[in-house]
Formats: sequence, C-alpha cells, structure tokens
Amino acid sequence: MNAKRLNYPKTFLLGFGFFGVSVIWGTYNAFVPLFLANRFGVGPAMIGFLMTLDNIAALFIQPPVGAWSDRLRTRIGRRLPFILVGAPIAAVAFGVLPIAATLPVFLAGKIALILSMAVWRTPVVALMPDITPSKFRSQANGVINFMGGVGAIISFLLGARLYDMNPNFPFWLGSVLVVLAAVLLFIFIREPKIHENYPDADRPNLLTSVKNILQDDDKSAIRIFLAIMFWFVAYNAIEAFFTLFANRHLGMAESDGVRLLGQLSLLFVLFALPSGFIGGKIGRRVTISIGIVLMGLCMLLMALLGVPFLTTHLFTLPILGEVPVVGIILMFAGIAWALININSLPMVVDMTDDIQIGTYTGLYYLFSTLAAIIGPNINGWLIALAGNDYSVIMYIGPVFMALALVMMVGVRKGEAKVETLPNMSEI
Repeated sequence: MNAKRLNYPKTFLLGFGFFGVSVIWGTYNAFVPLFLANRFGVGPAMIGFLMTLDNIAALFIQPPVGAWSDRLRTRIGRRLPFILVGAPIAAVAFGVLPIAATLPVFLAGKIALILSMAVWRTPVVALMPDITPSKFRSQANGVINFMGGVGAIISFLLGARLYDMNPNFPFWLGSVLVVLAAVLLFIFIREPKIHENYPDADRPNLLTSVKNILQDDDKSAIRIFLAIMFWFVAYNAIEAFFTLFANRHLGMAESDGVRLLGQLSLLFVLFALPSGFIGGKIGRRVTISIGIVLMGLCMLLMALLGVPFLTTHLFTLPILGEVPVVGIILMFAGIAWALININSLPMVVDMTDDIQIGTYTGLYYLFSTLAAIIGPNINGWLIALAGNDYSVIMYIGPVFMALALVMMVGVRKGEAKVETLPNMSEI
C-alpha cells in the first residue's frame, strides 16, 4: 500500500548516523591540522595535502562502492554490510589519532579513517531513498541534514570544551557515536528487498550506468550532475576563503570570520526541514533554482556593497554574538544552500530505478567531490591573479551559480515519483 506519511522515527534514526559522521568530520577538520603542526612539526604545504586526502579517497572509492552496494545480495541487505564493516574500523582509527605518539602511527590511523569512511558513506546515504518513498525523500533528506548540521555544531561547541578537558575526549566521543549509530541501524532498520521487484534486471554496473547517462537523449542526469559540480565550486568559494575575505577585505578579526560562518551554518540547519517540505510542495527543480538565484545574489551583494556598510553592526544574538550586515547576507546564503542541498540528492536518485540508487548516489558524490578538489584551486588561482584581492571570490561564485542555473533549466526528470511502495511501518 502507499505510505501516506514519512516515518519520522526511522528517518531520525538514520539521521543519527549522519550526526555521528558530522561529529567525526567536524572534530577531524578542527583538530587534526593542530596535531600535524604542533605535535609533529608538519609544514603548511604538507598539511594542506594531507587534509585533501579524504576528498581524493572519496573520488575514487565512493562511486564504485555505491555501484557495488547495488549489486550486493545478503541476508541483512545490500547497504548494512558496508556500514557494519566500515563504521567500527572508522571508530577505532579515529580513536587512535589523539593518542598516536609518532607521525607514522598518526598517518596510519588517518589513512585507515579516510578509507573506512569512504567505504560506508555512499551505502548509508543510499539507505535513505531505499527505505523512503519517492514523494518523501526531500523531507527525509531535510531531517538527515538537520541531524548532520546539529552534529557539526556540537563538534565545534562541545568538542572545544572536551578538548580543553582532555584532547582525547572529542575523538572518543565521535568514535562512540559512530559505533552506536551502526548498532542502532542494524537493530532497527530492515532493508527492503528491492531486487525482488526487478527480477529480470541486470545487476548495476558503474561504467554501464555512466555510458547510459551520457547517451540518454533527455540529458537530465548529466545536466544535474554538472549543475551539482558548478554550485559546489561556487559554495567552496565561501567555505574555503570566507575567513580570509572577512579578515583581508572586510578588515575583521580572524575569529569574526569563523563566527559569521557559524551564522550561515545555523540558518542552514534551521532551514533544512522547511527546504524539504518546500521541495515536496512546489517541486525540487524550482526549489533548487530559487536557491541558486538567492545564493548568487548573496555573493554579489558581498562583492558590490561597500566595506563600511557590510561591517555595520545591526544587533547581537545569544551564542552567535554580533550580527553585521554581512551576517544577515550570510544567513540568507544559509537558507539558499538548504534549498539547493536538501533537494539535490533526492532529485538525483529519482532519475533512476530503485535498483541503481547506490550507483547514482556514488555519482552524486563523484561530482561534488570533484568540485571540492578543483573549487579551492580555481578560486585560489584567481585570487592570486587579482593581486591577492579576496573580494574576487564573490564575483566568481555567481558565475558558477549561473552555470548551474543554466544546467537546471534543461532538467526534466528527478521529481517525486507516483509509485506504490510498502508502508514504512512495515519495513
């Protein structure tokens, strides 16, 4: 029978997995560079390389693992085996990092963490559309991203306090949460046997899927994958260089740039759930396109408005502190990013049948990871050409957002399907 509503308990349970993952990556990004520099004396260039290894691993591991999980047939499902193997290894490796006494041991733990996280990331993401009817996937993705956003915020706020108590504690917290999430998923989540609905279908193959996407007359899939790459390149301008933009261009303190990014992140988290409902109401393509336009306008405002106006203090909020004009703009950017990001994965997986969800999820991460690798390099190169003028990133971003919008105009697939699925309470 048709599921008439989203199964929130199971969705929040799945979101708890993303909560743990976000705590791990938030802690990793905050403290691993400090360990490398202060404990082991690693130089900045090598730190930069080591901190991109996760993206490099994701680029080569996540797409084939997604396709592999589509092909896998086990008694417990096609996604859970990857989670039950990858999550404990990641937890152990992450717990080793703060107690590693030598650089080789630290790097071994870091590499084990990166590889194990890459192995189970795509299957756990693909599990959401597996257990969620098409019409509720935007809402479910909103729940999951909300949980992930809360995890990221906690990794900074609680993680800093735990680190002051003992540098091991924030890492061990992340390890415990990831293991707990894997156990809860194993106990409470029952994967549907989707392959039984497609008895005559060939088992998914990554190369075959890519070939079919390129040869498809509709071109919707390749258009949205290119759009994903373009908007992630644009967003990386903010993610990678905003603190320098705030410091060098706006003349603000280094900590102010971090705090302003926190304001963007908070609005993204708060708008994660509404973005899913908006996508379900007016359509995912329209919702994403609105987000693209809004994000491009926010970046243009930061480029065109004068520094004195952008830095004008407006009011003060609890936790977030002072909010200048640029803070308000960033809050709208957080809303825009939620409109885009919450609805894009559901749109991707609804361009194919349920048997290939892992493959398409892997391709989603392929293009977003490509952007994470090339985006900072493009932006950094153009900043250098502009004589180290960091305001140039706010002109670059809208260009890539415009390219993403052009791609979205031609997308004709990916909206919620009209389908008959088992009731979520029966899964």
